[in-house]
Amino acid sequence: MSEATPRSPRRAPAERQRDPERTKAQLLEAAKVEFGAKGYAAARVSEIAAKAGVNKQLISYYFGGKEGLYNALTATMYDDYVAASEHDMPFADVVRFFAQSGVRDHDLAKLFLWENLTDGAPDAIGVEGQRGFLQRQVEYVQARQAAGDFPADLDPAFLLVIFMAASSAALALPRVVRAVTGQDPNSAEFADAYGEQLARLVGHLTEPGKR
Repeated sequence: MSEATPRSPRRAPAERQRDPERTKAQLLEAAKVEFGAKGYAAARVSEIAAKAGVNKQLISYYFGGKEGLYNALTATMYDDYVAASEHDMPFADVVRFFAQSGVRDHDLAKLFLWENLTDGAPDAIGVEGQRGFLQRQVEYVQARQAAGDFPADLDPAFLLVIFMAASSAALALPRVVRAVTGQDPNSAEFADAYGEQLARLVGHLTEPGKR
């Protein structure tokens, strides 16, 4: 009886061997567009792969499937939030950053809205991890309050919710933005102007006689 021929180890397609990091980056960028436009439940991996110009099987190969791809993408969103809040800069500048980045990275900001409007999306860092992340942001606002960035009689948790909502206004209320400002809510001009107005609002809270 002849010996069985040993099975060859699974080989990655040439595309993976050429530039896996580039392929993963293409998939993440395409996923941001698809998830941002449709939300997690309605997004299709076939559409993501087509937008990225790669084989659909690569989503499973690199990310373990649709949920893994979504988690990898949304984790970058949280990384950006952490990086911004860890900088030693006035709270007004942090608010300006979030308001402007929400307009400039339209797809990622829309994904954030979908995540909060629906219950069908997985939690990128788990329920407890996400709650812990948000609690750390409340602690950050508390620290900025202690540093004098806004009055002591404002609740940091509510203030965080207020400014997160305000930063999402261009996406949540595009018709209102066009009607009351005459500007395109997706434009860089609006991002600059709106971010500056929010920063000034925070700045006014610390002015003498405003407390």
